[in-house]
Amino acid sequence: MSDVTLDERGRLTLPKKVREQYGDRYHIVEIHDGIKLVPLAEDPLDALRDEFADVEKTAEALRSEAREAALDEAGN
Repeated sequence: MSDVTLDERGRLTLPKKVREQYGDRYHIVEIHDGIKLVPLAEDPLDALRDEFADVEKTAEALRSEAREAALDEAGN
């Protein structure tokens, strides 16, 4: 964990170790008590393919399971 300060132009410089680990592009997400920097992949489609490479179900099957789980949780 590191402390960083905005410069006079409002820029934030991340430590080299953080940039090397997570990259140079981030999405800023506002949360209830601050902000969160979410690293963005160089190629978002490749990142999604990698993330879901081991998923053997179709998108429709996943939607159906999610729908059933939501209905069960709602008590229907």
